[in-house]
Amino acid sequence: MVETTGGGPGDGTAEVLDRPLPDGVRRRVVQIVSEGFGGLTIAELPAQLRQYARFAPNRRAKFAGNAMAAALETDTLFRQRIGEKLREAQPELAGALDSGSPPPAADPLDVAAAAYVLRPTGWVKLVAAAGEEAQRADAERADEESRAELERLHEELDRAREQIRSETERLRVELDAAKKEADSLHRKLRAALSDVKRGEAALRKLQGEMEAGRAEGQAQVSAAESESRRLKARLGEVEAALEASRRAAREGRSLEDMRLRLLLDTVLDSAQGLRRELALPPVSMRPADTVDAVEPGRMTPKDIAARALSEHDPAILDQLLALPQAHLVVDGYNVTKTGYPQMPLEKQRLRLLGQLSQLAAQTGAEVTCVFDGAELVAPVLLAPPRGVRVLFSKPGVTADELIRQLVRAEPPGRPVIVASTDREVADGVAKAGARPVASAMLLKRLS
Repeated sequence: MVETTGGGPGDGTAEVLDRPLPDGVRRRVVQIVSEGFGGLTIAELPAQLRQYARFAPNRRAKFAGNAMAAALETDTLFRQRIGEKLREAQPELAGALDSGSPPPAADPLDVAAAAYVLRPTGWVKLVAAAGEEAQRADAERADEESRAELERLHEELDRAREQIRSETERLRVELDAAKKEADSLHRKLRAALSDVKRGEAALRKLQGEMEAGRAEGQAQVSAAESESRRLKARLGEVEAALEASRRAAREGRSLEDMRLRLLLDTVLDSAQGLRRELALPPVSMRPADTVDAVEPGRMTPKDIAARALSEHDPAILDQLLALPQAHLVVDGYNVTKTGYPQMPLEKQRLRLLGQLSQLAAQTGAEVTCVFDGAELVAPVLLAPPRGVRVLFSKPGVTADELIRQLVRAEPPGRPVIVASTDREVADGVAKAGARPVASAMLLKRLS
C-alpha cells in the first residue's frame, strides 16, 4: 500500500512504505550504502557515520549497518549522494528504473534496493513486490525442504520398522535361550542355597569360638598393657630421680668449683698486688734492714697520714675497684633517682649503663647493675653495654633482695662493692662481707 506526503504527481520522494523494509532488500540497501560510502568525503557524511569512514566495506556493513540504514531513511541529501554513486556504478539499472521498466532478468532484491535508494516514481511498489517475491521464494523453499524432510522421515521410518522386526526376532531367540538358562540357574541356585545354609551354620559356630578367643586375648592384652604402663611409669620416676640427682651433683660441683677457682684467683691476684705494693726485694731480708730508721727518700708517718682519703672521696671507690677480682654491684634506680630523678626511667637506665660501661673499661672490674622489675610496664628491649651485666628482679622479688642474693653467691674473701644509699641494703651486704658505698660517691666518680 502506498501513502503520499504532499509531493507533486510523479515525484517518487513523496511515496512512503507502510511496512518495514524486507530483510533481503534491507541487506542489499546496506551493501549499496557501504560501497558508495567510501567515495564520499568526511564533510559529506552524516555526523553519526563519520567514525566509520576508515572502515573496509565489509566491516562497515557489519558494524554500521543500522546507522547507515537510519541515515539513508532520514537524511535526504545523504540518500541523494549515495544515489549518485549508485548511478555511476550501475547506470543501466538506474536508467531502467527512471524509465519505469526495470530489467526483467534482474534480481528483484537488487531492483528493490536500487529503487529504495534512487526513489523513482513507483519505487514503493517495486519494494513491496520484491518483498512479496522474497516471501514466495522463502515459502517455496520451505515447502521443498518440508517435502524433502518428509521423504527422509518416511525412509527412516521404513528402516526403523525393518530394524525393529529383525531385532524382535533376535530378541525372541535370545529370550528362549535365556529361559532355558534361567531354569538351569534356578536348579543351581537351590543347590547353592543349601550349601550356603550349611556354611552359615558352620560360620556362626566359628564366629562364636573366635569371639570367645578374642575376648580372652583382649583381657590378657589389657592386663599386659596395664603392667607395662605401671613399669614405664616406675621407670620414668626412677630415671627422673636419677637425672635430678646427677644434675644436682653437677650443679653443686660446678658452683663449688667456680667459687673455689674465683677465690683462688682472688688470693693469687691479692698476693701479686701485695708483692707489688710492699715492693719486696728479690733477696731475703738482711739484719740491717730490721733497724727502725727513716732513710732518705722514704715516706714518713706524716706523709702516710696525708694519703688518707675522705670517706666520701670517689678515689676510695677507685682503690676498691683496683683490688684483684673486684665485683661492683649497683642498685640501679637508687643511683639514678639520686642523681637525675627528673628523667624518664628508660633514659635513666640508658645514661647509667653508658657510664658504668666506661667505668668497667677503665678499671677492669666486674660490674653488675640491678633494676627493680616492679617498675616495668612491658618487657625491656635492651642490649646490655660492653662489660656490664644488667639484671631485673623477678615478680615478687625486690631489687634489694636480688642484690643480697648476688652478694651471698660470691665466695668469702672476694672484694664485692655495693653502690646504694638504701641503709637496709648497705647493712645487709655488710653483714655478708661486702663493702657498701653511697650512690653519691659512685655518681661523683662517674661524672
